[in-house]
Amino acid sequence: MLTRLVSLAGLVLLTGCGVAYISPKVTKSDGDVHVMRLDAETVKLANTTRYTPRELPASFFANAGGGSGLRGAGAPPPATLDRENRPAAMTSRTPPAANPGPYEIGIGDVVLLATKTAGSTIEELSGLLAAQNARQGYTVQDDGAIAIPDVGRVMLAGLTLEEAEVQLFQSLVENQIDPTFSLEVAEFNSKRVALGGAVAQPRALPITLVPLTLDAALSAVGGITSTDLDYASIRIYRDGSLYQIPMSEYLSRPALQKTRLVDGDSVFVDTEYELSRAQAYFQEQIALTNFRQTARSNALAELNSEVSLRRAALQEDRANYQARVALNAEERDYVYLTGEVANPSRFELPLGHQANLADALYGNNGFSLREANSGQIYVLRASQLPGSDAPVTAWHLNGGDASNMILATKMEMRPNDIIFIAEQPITRWNRVIQQFIPSLINTTGGILE
Repeated sequence: MLTRLVSLAGLVLLTGCGVAYISPKVTKSDGDVHVMRLDAETVKLANTTRYTPRELPASFFANAGGGSGLRGAGAPPPATLDRENRPAAMTSRTPPAANPGPYEIGIGDVVLLATKTAGSTIEELSGLLAAQNARQGYTVQDDGAIAIPDVGRVMLAGLTLEEAEVQLFQSLVENQIDPTFSLEVAEFNSKRVALGGAVAQPRALPITLVPLTLDAALSAVGGITSTDLDYASIRIYRDGSLYQIPMSEYLSRPALQKTRLVDGDSVFVDTEYELSRAQAYFQEQIALTNFRQTARSNALAELNSEVSLRRAALQEDRANYQARVALNAEERDYVYLTGEVANPSRFELPLGHQANLADALYGNNGFSLREANSGQIYVLRASQLPGSDAPVTAWHLNGGDASNMILATKMEMRPNDIIFIAEQPITRWNRVIQQFIPSLINTTGGILE
């Protein structure tokens, strides 16, 4: 009986000495481990270890992109593409006031140049014969110039008469020719306004030095031939927009009759509210608009196809990368957690940015204060400290002082760091007892027998 009691006491003694249970801890032995206490200064030293986080593949930063270079197709006629029902009253859409300024000479215009001719005093006094002999017409060619013998080509397109006279004067002087001349436009061919519909003589009218108003233009083509003026209207097509003036409003407002027409205007007198006849007249203009719209649609469809292909390629690259990660076929950097942590495991260092000690701890549910000794938190790292021969540096964080936990947010993690948290002394004894009790029960049972 006494022998068994001595054996029981010896078992308890061995258990207290740690023979039955050996807890892990960080010890400085034979200079293999250099323990460094973490504070505001040493955490900066710990972070000097160079590390560049791995990056996500470029496909995660790219997008399918957009496109450029699509040209606008212009505004289509607003009232010619859709069928409309006749309302009780026509809507008036008057064109904005236009003031193009003085007449500018254009391609196709014929200018008449009258120069002084050499002759007797009697001939000069008669004037008529001399002027007749010196008058010469010149057509503004497609490059905007006229060709004058002994002078050469003189650019006149885009110039007013006054500016053209200055240009001719300089050219004559430069060629040492008497600069006495007069200039006028004999034929106006570069700027026109088209009139059609219910008019006596549909045709194109030239824009001359005298501003062309709506009433003058209608008069020049023989007037309006429609007998039903209640539903007649004047439509003006200008710069891709369609304007409408009800005939009754046109006749009652003199200001509308003096509407100034500009180069490129198309005037159509319609006897119906529906735009069927206007559509026929503007068929060419609408066809050109549709052509531009079709070209733009085709370009947009081509761009959408290109963007879809790029998007599909990016999605495939991303899916392939994620599949390699899932199969653990993609190389990553890890930090390992052991000791009294809630979840002993490895923590993947993030891509593209740094992770700190707090990220690694609390990203894995942290630790339990009942079992873990918060005053014994260590980050074990292969030593790269200058002047240290120890292969391992143990960065010690005393988390028992809660204010020191701010250092956990500043301590940067490096690949293959090992985070270790020691156990509470009471935890060590609880585990000793948990291992010892079964043996104690068996031994006691044997003694009692």
